[in-house]
Amino acid sequence: MTFVGKILVMLIMALSLLFLGISTVVFTTARDWKKTSEAQKAVATKLQTELDSAKAAVAAAEKDLEAEKGKFQTLTKQLEDQVKSLETENTGKTQEITRVGNQVASAETTAKTALAEAEASRNEAIQLREKRAAVEKQANEYKLKQAELFDRIRELERILETANKNNADLKDRVAKFTSLLTQHGISTDISTVKGTEAAPPVTGQVKRVDASNRSVEISIGSDDGLSIGHELYMFRETPRPEYLGKISVISVDPDQAVGRVIGTTYQGKKLREGDIVSSTIKPRS
Repeated sequence: MTFVGKILVMLIMALSLLFLGISTVVFTTARDWKKTSEAQKAVATKLQTELDSAKAAVAAAEKDLEAEKGKFQTLTKQLEDQVKSLETENTGKTQEITRVGNQVASAETTAKTALAEAEASRNEAIQLREKRAAVEKQANEYKLKQAELFDRIRELERILETANKNNADLKDRVAKFTSLLTQHGISTDISTVKGTEAAPPVTGQVKRVDASNRSVEISIGSDDGLSIGHELYMFRETPRPEYLGKISVISVDPDQAVGRVIGTTYQGKKLREGDIVSSTIKPRS
């Protein structure tokens, strides 16, 4: 029961007592008015006192009620202020959560993008390493080929130097022999000298054959003692030894020469690369 309810109960009890007293006075008046009147006055006084006490209690209760109402309003206002503060804080927290969620989503997207870029960079790096390895391998091969070419160039330079020396020596010797022949009244035309058509002891191979099967390029030249007009035999050793015919040298370089087939090849055989050319029927072993 609330405080206000208790006050109302006490007020009702006081009024009940008052009405009870009045009823008793009215009932007893007929027997002893004076005595009864005095007694009723005493009762009335007592009831008045009790009523005054009850009124005072009611007033005090009302005062306390007003005070409680003030406290209640104050507490209500405080609670409302707290609720508003909590709602404001909750709104701020919700906004913060939303902002953080957006940041997390953005971070996830950025992380996925970064991972994709990292994977692409990794694949690109692998491809670059593979290409670099292939380029380095090719570069090493080129270096080896370059070294081989440099060696070949140096060898050719030595050969050329030797050929130039031999050529200069031959020119000097030819000049001396020409001067000597002229001094003795002998013609310097080599075609008039018998025995010069014989080729020195040489052996080489056919390097190329023309489509007509009439001309061949051979692997020996003036450095080996060949000159224009020399005749060489041609034969083949595999799969079995066989004679092919003769050629006449028509062009000479230091390390190669060109020969033309004299007549036709033996039994019309086709010449091919690797066939043997020699100044004798049996080549030097």
